[in-house]
Amino acid sequence: MNLLEMKNVTKHFGGLTAVSNVNFEIEKESITGLIGPNGAGKTTIFNLITGVYKVTEGKITFDGKDITNKEPYIIAEMGITRTFQNIRLFKKLSVYENVLTACQYNANYNLLEAMLYLPRCKNQEKQLKEQAEHLLEIIGLIDRKDFIANNLPYGLQRRLEIARALSLNPKLLLLDEPAAGMNPDETAQLMNLIYDIRKKFNLSILIIDHHMDLVMGICEKIMVLNFGCKLAEGTPIEIQSNPKVIEAYLGVEG
Repeated sequence: MNLLEMKNVTKHFGGLTAVSNVNFEIEKESITGLIGPNGAGKTTIFNLITGVYKVTEGKITFDGKDITNKEPYIIAEMGITRTFQNIRLFKKLSVYENVLTACQYNANYNLLEAMLYLPRCKNQEKQLKEQAEHLLEIIGLIDRKDFIANNLPYGLQRRLEIARALSLNPKLLLLDEPAAGMNPDETAQLMNLIYDIRKKFNLSILIIDHHMDLVMGICEKIMVLNFGCKLAEGTPIEIQSNPKVIEAYLGVEG
């Protein structure tokens, strides 16, 4: 069963067409790749799914509901979260504080209960702290919980951003260049982490990345974009042997 469907989705910026008539599906509890040369429209697809950009034409359905052009906070509440190509952390806060701040989304006590620190507030605050520590354990950062986020190595900042996205209890997690700046060992560790969080959280994952070892190694299905259009779609083996994909990446006919 499909969790997300894009039907004939197009995005115009004035006279420029960034995405043109794209049809795409993401199955429940799958790991899917979205690849293409620079400027192909990959991040635009993420921004359309999450409501950052408005769809010019077409329709996006998530978990059976139309989310086309809904506000980003509504889409997040429905279960779609993301990381960004350029890391967006609270750089002066600790690792733990970054995750705990995101976990606060799950609180539902009111202002009076917070001011008087009534039992419901107290109990929920305890649960949120436990959730934050649990996420840091899963993501492999519990031993660095008191580090300032900006002092973490680049690869660990990527992991921290994933932990924050997971704090919103998503059904679909969008990872934008999660392996950027990582060496081969860090990339291999990230692959294991992505497998792990898919299993632990029963969620679907959509990945943009230029690291082909990562994309081909963990994705069950891959869509290739080129100049805003869907060039190809299939399994990693099918994509690797597709002449159109080879030409788009290498500039030569396959």
